[in-house]
Amino acid sequence: MILPFVAVLFGLALLVWSADRFVEGSAVTARYFGMPPLLIGMVVVGFGTSAPEMVVSAISASQGNPGIALGNAYGSNITNIALILGLTALISPIAVHSQVLRKELPILTAITALAAWQVWDGEISRLDALVLLGLFAGLLAWTIWQGMQKKADALAGEMAQELALRAMPLRRAVVWLGVGLFFLVASSRILVWGAVEIAHAFGVGDMVIGLTIVAIGTSLPELASSLIATRKGEHDIALGNILGSNLFNTLAVVGIAGTIQPMTVGPEVFSRDIMVMAALTVSLFVVGYGIRGPGRINRLEGAVLLACYLGYTAYLVSTVFG
Repeated sequence: MILPFVAVLFGLALLVWSADRFVEGSAVTARYFGMPPLLIGMVVVGFGTSAPEMVVSAISASQGNPGIALGNAYGSNITNIALILGLTALISPIAVHSQVLRKELPILTAITALAAWQVWDGEISRLDALVLLGLFAGLLAWTIWQGMQKKADALAGEMAQELALRAMPLRRAVVWLGVGLFFLVASSRILVWGAVEIAHAFGVGDMVIGLTIVAIGTSLPELASSLIATRKGEHDIALGNILGSNLFNTLAVVGIAGTIQPMTVGPEVFSRDIMVMAALTVSLFVVGYGIRGPGRINRLEGAVLLACYLGYTAYLVSTVFG
């Protein structure tokens, strides 16, 4: 029984390391081939930080463990808002600008409503999954077009500085890209195997394992990037990481997993997990608007988000061992 726990811990550590190497190698390689810094930041790095969720869910679905795939996606969304955003705000309050409230949050709320509607009938069919992937492709194209319309962009400037700091020969960048991708897949397989073994040993459903252990592990890149961005005072990037990751999880991660293997969904996923995910998403409007318009997520609100995460996790554990 010790081996599955070791596999999960080792798999998580290797997953985070390989994701970082993959992002670094692919970003530098893209720069060598002339991709603008803005597109590198939006597409390459955006995909790279969500690669753990994508690979873990794809492998889980292909191996007949759709509960881990779906739990990983929705659990990561809950973890991103309640745990990561809460912890980040507790350390340093996060400014919320009006653009986020006007554009990104309404889109995420609408996508969350779509996820609830798809889960309502107890199944995510292959057609549902293809709809999610189609929306993701359209949203990605629109986001890139919007970003390219701006003559000066904070993300582009920051990405250019980051690439300058991480300069390396093309050959080394390609090696890191390949090594990162290889170990990303390998670590995901190790993690999924360990998680499934633990679930079977304790009689816990795959969904619960996906919502907790796997979701926390695959969200570690977002935690690291949000804490670093907040420490630098880049609040837009910290909040953008969370919102972007949640959109990716709901559309691309669930879409890829559902295309590989259509998923039967228990009623508790709608009444428990989707409702918590939706409530947390809507809560960002509440804390974001504040009393005098767009404000910030302060330390008290960060503590409340953390308490929500702890309460949700405690409830999940109680349903298993209660």
